[in-house]
Amino acid sequence: LTVAMLVVGPVLALGAFFAGSFSREQYDMLRKEVDWEGNNPPGVLLHAASFDDAGGAHVVDIWESPEKMNAFVTTRLMPAFQKLGFAPPNVEVFPAHNINAYPAIDKSKP
Repeated sequence: LTVAMLVVGPVLALGAFFAGSFSREQYDMLRKEVDWEGNNPPGVLLHAASFDDAGGAHVVDIWESPEKMNAFVTTRLMPAFQKLGFAPPNVEVFPAHNINAYPAIDKSKP
């Protein structure tokens, strides 16, 4: 499992991409354990997940700052990976060139 962070200036929003053999079932177990939908992490702006035909997970998160993302990862995400017995992800950081959110995104809000 690999996590790549996108850094967007000047606010420094981050995107985290997970890829690799991490099943839909594992994702749903992690989702339930961390409860990011019921207990939104401070600073997260967007979360989306998909799975390819080979069983790889692809997730993007957009964050207000690297500090808020790191707080979530260290206090909630990594402890859940450990509790569930999942291998922790590798993390890489990359600058983002452009992120757009269009009005239709409102249809996807919970």
